[in-house]
Amino acid sequence: MPVATIAVPPPHSGAVPSPGQPSQKSMSKAERRELQEKQRAAKLVTKQQPQPGKQQPNSQPVGQNQPQTKAKPPPTPQKKAFGADVSGAKQHASTSRDGAVGGTEDASGKPVSHGLRIFSHFGQTKPIQHTLKGDIHPEIIRLGLLFSEFRICGANARCIATLTAFKKVIQDYTTPAHNTLSRHLMTHLSPQITHLVSARPMSVTMGNAIRELKLEISAIDIDMVEQDAKDTLCSKIDIYIRDRIIIADEVIQELAGKKIKDGDVILTYARSSVVEKVLLQAQKDEKKFSVIIVDSKPLLEGKALLKVLTGSQYPIPCTYALLPALPSLLPEVTTVLVGAHSLFSNGAVYSRAGTAMVAMMAKAHSVPVVVCCETYKFSEGVMVDGFSKNELVPLSIAQSDQNLKSVATPNLEILNPLYDLTPPTYITAVVTEVGLIPPSSISSIPLALGKTTL
Repeated sequence: MPVATIAVPPPHSGAVPSPGQPSQKSMSKAERRELQEKQRAAKLVTKQQPQPGKQQPNSQPVGQNQPQTKAKPPPTPQKKAFGADVSGAKQHASTSRDGAVGGTEDASGKPVSHGLRIFSHFGQTKPIQHTLKGDIHPEIIRLGLLFSEFRICGANARCIATLTAFKKVIQDYTTPAHNTLSRHLMTHLSPQITHLVSARPMSVTMGNAIRELKLEISAIDIDMVEQDAKDTLCSKIDIYIRDRIIIADEVIQELAGKKIKDGDVILTYARSSVVEKVLLQAQKDEKKFSVIIVDSKPLLEGKALLKVLTGSQYPIPCTYALLPALPSLLPEVTTVLVGAHSLFSNGAVYSRAGTAMVAMMAKAHSVPVVVCCETYKFSEGVMVDGFSKNELVPLSIAQSDQNLKSVATPNLEILNPLYDLTPPTYITAVVTEVGLIPPSSISSIPLALGKTTL
């Protein structure tokens, strides 16, 4: 009977109530709502099921006698991509099961690094494309090339070069009609900053300097003559470079130089511009000491420092060694002097990769570790390791050594993080232009500079 077919619901649908269920008039409001939801779900399932008279898109016509169960929905894109990755891993020897991708070559024959999936969030130098996005100043294009090729390297050098390029951009800028310089200049600088970041990830020093520049631009009076406003901004940039970098380095030279005594053996790692100035100033003060320069691949920045210290008017006795020789050198070291890329509020020092190892081994040998760092490198953030944020050395620079090229294999890729993080427990003191600060008091630097809030 028709009544019997209505009373028995399908197995997959709970939309139609059974004979034992009460009528909707006797149900509560919550029970009626639950019943309506079940009915809507049953209708949705019925609509999604393919009907016998209709043809699925992008499929072959189905005959009347052909069973409907043979019509399969197209696979999802995720499954296709996963299958392609698996097949690609089997066909190409440069891809391994753990996600390590070997170095390949682009159209020009240059090696291209794909990195590991676990390091995919690391900043990586990208080749400058021929098509530029936005109105990019020629000076910014030139600076981006120098950044990407590591011809300008170091936190201070990159910051000074960026601010100097922005001075030329500001002088060549013309405010459009019906606009003000204090508002439109920021819009004009945004593509310039984006271009530099695309060439190489932005450093903490560049970020702090650009933030100060934007504050100065927003403070420009809208009624000021355009050329006077440009000259004012360029003057502010010169003052920032003079006060926060040049004079700060001179104060650090004096403070750190007092820690160098006659007969000391100073160990430094890689190359820091402020440590280099401290050592040269101590030599000018006629102090008798020697320097051990510890270096590591791929940048080998210590070679440039060695050339400067031994090629000056009064050469300093130096010893050059690679990082594996550090344990045999530490027993005769009296002080470790290192630089910093940035300084975080928890007292951690973000510097060239290998600095953390030098500091930890010096701590084990009871050798004081002194970090020379300007306050404009201070970051209000907190870092607990060098894995959450880092930068990779470009493959072209990492493979510049001919010995590495001779042993390179298709399944081997060189991975070189550029920085590491030194915990504050391994640092004795930080020398800044506001004085010697213990790592536990790093968060007081903004207050020492006159800022009311952190």
